[in-house]
Amino acid sequence: MPKVLVIAQCKDAAKWEQGFRTHGELFKSMGVTKPISYGAGKDNHFAVCSEPSDVAVYMKVLESPETAAAMAVDGVLRDTVKVFVLDKELQVQPVTAAQGA
Repeated sequence: MPKVLVIAQCKDAAKWEQGFRTHGELFKSMGVTKPISYGAGKDNHFAVCSEPSDVAVYMKVLESPETAAAMAVDGVLRDTVKVFVLDKELQVQPVTAAQGA
């Protein structure tokens, strides 16, 4: 199942996270039922990775006025938002003792 990665910048990462954690119902409407991975980094940048049941539904809700309003309240700088659909996977083989670590 594809994942969706959203990266952006906000005015204040702590305020963003406080607001972000209140949007469970919005994510449910996007078809997200699995845990969401997220983190904040330098200069108030953040990343959110979720696994929606239907990417088209997710994208429709992401572009909705409700999502725009939620992002505005959370201090997201809308023009910095980038969205990636992660629909490919690279399998990495574990290192064996014979290969050395």
